[in-house]
Amino acid sequence: MSGTQTAIEFLKGVGPERARLLKEELQIKTFQDLLHFFPNRYIDRSQFHSINKLPQNNSEVQIKGKITNIEYIQQKRGKRMVARFEDDTGVMELIWFRGYKWIRESIKLNQDYVIFGRLNWFNGRANMPHPELEIEVNFQNKLKAAFYPIYPSTEKLINKGISQRIIQKLITHLIEKDGEAFKETLPNYLLNHYKFISKSKALKEIHFPRSQKDLSRAQSRLKFEEFFYMQLQLVLKNIQRKKKNKGFVFSKVGSVFNVFFKEQLPFSLTDAQKRVIKEIRNDLGSGRQMNRLLQGDVGSGKTIVALLIMLIAIDNSFQASLVAPTEILAKQHYQSLLELLQGSQIKIRLLTGSTKPRERKIMHQALQTGELNILIGTHAVLEEKVQFKNLGLAIIDEQHRFGVAQRAKLWEKNKTPPHVLVMTATPIPRTLAMSIYGDLDVSIIDSLPPGRKPVKTSHLNDNKRLGVFAFIKEQIKEGHQVYIVYPLIKESEKLDYKDLMDGYESISRGFPQPQYQISIVHGQMKPENKSYEMKRFVEGETQIMVATTVIEVGVNVPNASLMIIESAERFGLSQLHQLRGRVGRGSDQSYCILMSGPKLSQEGKTRLETMVNSNDGFEIAEVDLRLRGPGNLMGTQQSGILKLKIADIIKDNKLLKAARDTANQILKQDPNLERSDNQVIKRTLSSLSFESNIWNFIS
Repeated sequence: MSGTQTAIEFLKGVGPERARLLKEELQIKTFQDLLHFFPNRYIDRSQFHSINKLPQNNSEVQIKGKITNIEYIQQKRGKRMVARFEDDTGVMELIWFRGYKWIRESIKLNQDYVIFGRLNWFNGRANMPHPELEIEVNFQNKLKAAFYPIYPSTEKLINKGISQRIIQKLITHLIEKDGEAFKETLPNYLLNHYKFISKSKALKEIHFPRSQKDLSRAQSRLKFEEFFYMQLQLVLKNIQRKKKNKGFVFSKVGSVFNVFFKEQLPFSLTDAQKRVIKEIRNDLGSGRQMNRLLQGDVGSGKTIVALLIMLIAIDNSFQASLVAPTEILAKQHYQSLLELLQGSQIKIRLLTGSTKPRERKIMHQALQTGELNILIGTHAVLEEKVQFKNLGLAIIDEQHRFGVAQRAKLWEKNKTPPHVLVMTATPIPRTLAMSIYGDLDVSIIDSLPPGRKPVKTSHLNDNKRLGVFAFIKEQIKEGHQVYIVYPLIKESEKLDYKDLMDGYESISRGFPQPQYQISIVHGQMKPENKSYEMKRFVEGETQIMVATTVIEVGVNVPNASLMIIESAERFGLSQLHQLRGRVGRGSDQSYCILMSGPKLSQEGKTRLETMVNSNDGFEIAEVDLRLRGPGNLMGTQQSGILKLKIADIIKDNKLLKAARDTANQILKQDPNLERSDNQVIKRTLSSLSFESNIWNFIS
């Protein structure tokens, strides 16, 4: 549509003040923004009610009638305007508490009106606060739909008189503007292939559908378009990065890797681990910078994959670094790798916030001379003074805990950016991975190492606690250790569930010293006290670890066979799965007991049932995605690309997959979009800004 970038204040009925409000409240700045300000629901406006047969509830209704009288009634704060509204069957009141000055000026007494709004019942009589009013003749003549659009709004807009009717009126003006047409944004071959309606039709029918069929076909067309351009940008970003970012060539697999693989690797790799290593090796030898996401469920063996890749870097005379989000996790990685590399010539060190200045100085020097091969650490590795001689590989664990700016600091350690492998133990559903990480190459370790037995999970109510205590004693008698995890540190008046300190006292009574030793760990402890308690548990000096979720990642105790999660209904699915992953790390059978109160919400039941029925992290992540939605699942820092206007990556995942496959196919056949039938895509793409809401730009 020509002129779609025209400022909204120039649209008939807007003006400077309304333009300011639309911009502030709804981010509507141009004709374009208003056109793509989609309804969030629809109401069937083909039906009319009579006053004597109104439903005895707070539903939305539409009535024909006349306003016969208006009066103002004083109340505690200001006054309200009350209108008498009648049809052939009865009388009711229409009420305005605010913004009634301009409404009164527009009302004509004894004129035929159509009113629409939500009913309110008081002393058996219906009234309607802040109804929408339309002169009946205008209602019959205007561009209208059987399905009436309801748009997102705010209290401020309503107070300032910008009602649903006003927004509908403004959109009607735009759509009815003479001589203007909407530009098509998809090529004809896609419209034909998917049997989509034109952009012009889709925009008219999304705002004013005349039937459910009209609405469905408009939604399909616009959802696909939103997904398609989102995916095109992600795929293009990946292609362009590979062209632009030349990477170090790791041309050989030498003695460092081979000696370790043949003589020191303590177990055989799974087929999934072998496949992933092959995918990564292809990247490392391609001459392009690797940017790969490695997904692997809890205990799937990502650390050994990371080590083998680091050994390839060393074989090619490069250094490697592994960065973790917490000191506990960094230490865990360091200890694991130190044990695996015992007896080799490889120099590996740990750098965290608590590393002493003297040690740091020695480490900095060893990094700059190239004497130090592998650096494991926390955010401390990202500091400017930490300089490598030749960093060839950067691995980031649980990368969603690092900001983009923090990750960029690693790339800047060299003139040529190092190869990048980001790892996560949080399985990401395919639909979300396509949207969030669509510009990364993805590898998945989808099987557990041999000998690992799935954790047996059960859900019990609080009244079964004596039986649980007996089971704890049984496990300890067999030489195993136990985690007991609580969601709170201090008592909360609002939340009626077990608190850590109460639980600790109860467990201390049930498991008295000296027969039993208990560790306690929570987020408010000093780091040195926390480390001391963790160390006691790791080394087997204590049999029970009472903790909050600080043990969610980073504690590897193969001897721990029982995880008890108190008030389990208060945890998210992803967190429950991560906690359960702390057990089942040895060859013995492990157990997870989910304790809860008797009253559970439907969502709480679903979460606990999912945990009992499945050990598959990806299956659990799919349920989590449905329950929590993509923004909550990934956190706000990851959800920029997911600010979708009309599409929904969960409900519309078939359309998302079709859009992804289509984008890949088009760019494979015509990477520069030079074909004449792809010019419409090229033109539309050039008007987009990556990670922006696509409807702000598509015209």
